[in-house]
Amino acid sequence: MHAVVLVGGFGTRLRPLTLSTPKPLLPIANVRQLEHLIAHLATAGVTHVALALGFKPEPFFQAFPDGVCAGVQLHYAVEPEPLDTAGAIAFAARDAGINDTFVVMNGDIICDLDVASLVQFHREHKAEGTLHLTPVEDPSQYGVVETNSEGWVQRFVEKPAPGETTSSVINAGTYVLEPSVLSRMPANQKLSIERVVFPQMVADGTLAAMATSDYWIDTGRPDTYLQANLDLIDGSRSTILSSVAPHCTIDSSASIAHSVIGEGSTVGAQCVITDSVLLPGAHVGNRVRLERCLVMGVVGDDASLTDCVIGAEGHVQPGHTLSGEKIPSPELAS
Repeated sequence: MHAVVLVGGFGTRLRPLTLSTPKPLLPIANVRQLEHLIAHLATAGVTHVALALGFKPEPFFQAFPDGVCAGVQLHYAVEPEPLDTAGAIAFAARDAGINDTFVVMNGDIICDLDVASLVQFHREHKAEGTLHLTPVEDPSQYGVVETNSEGWVQRFVEKPAPGETTSSVINAGTYVLEPSVLSRMPANQKLSIERVVFPQMVADGTLAAMATSDYWIDTGRPDTYLQANLDLIDGSRSTILSSVAPHCTIDSSASIAHSVIGEGSTVGAQCVITDSVLLPGAHVGNRVRLERCLVMGVVGDDASLTDCVIGAEGHVQPGHTLSGEKIPSPELAS
């Protein structure tokens, strides 16, 4: 089975981390997010993945030089220009020669969905397309999906007002599609699958949806990216990964709690690190305090950081106390 994974975004919400590394290649509990995602697809029988690439394709070539990820064969489909979601899916599927039922997944989600069950649901309904839906606590912040009792999508309601809908499930970013959907997507045309193609399918009665309450998170923001890391080390997920990568240098006097320490990171004496992630190569000086931080760069001695994001080029001066800062500033760096 083939799949298309959308990895061509700019990663704007995760800057400054994504100024140096594309979002799908950022590690989650010391494994690249894309590897998590493709390994998950492989459990459902996916053998070939077309990566819908646009922005910064070269790091993907370098990350997987043999064209294989998690035992799955990769095809690199590099858009000539940004084509939006439907345009990207269509370009990648045509470029990879996909001509049978295929799976599509957004590259910035981590979930425990049984993809094989979604494919089975799709086939049982003889649908043209099937969405995975997930519940949210506050539907007013999302576009919710209404279905009937048989699992067919009836309408989409964007950021509903109180009383506007009884639905509390949203599009979770994994789809099963028939190749006939490609006929709805003209070649090399910028087009949204959510705003244009799916509503067309609803009008034709060919779009189904299956809701589950499995673990699901959108990793595209600093807080959710941090949470996805911590969920893989504290028992929140069925899989538990090591919180400390090999080849780190951690002073014996440092206190590290509920945190992920990346490959090649260094942590100095008497540091206190809580609910944080040090990405590969991060350097933390002596007597530093970190709480709910993401660090790629350098934090000087005696600094104290809370809810901060430090990019690869970021350097926190010794003794500074910061809260809620992003260094370097994403606006200045772009």
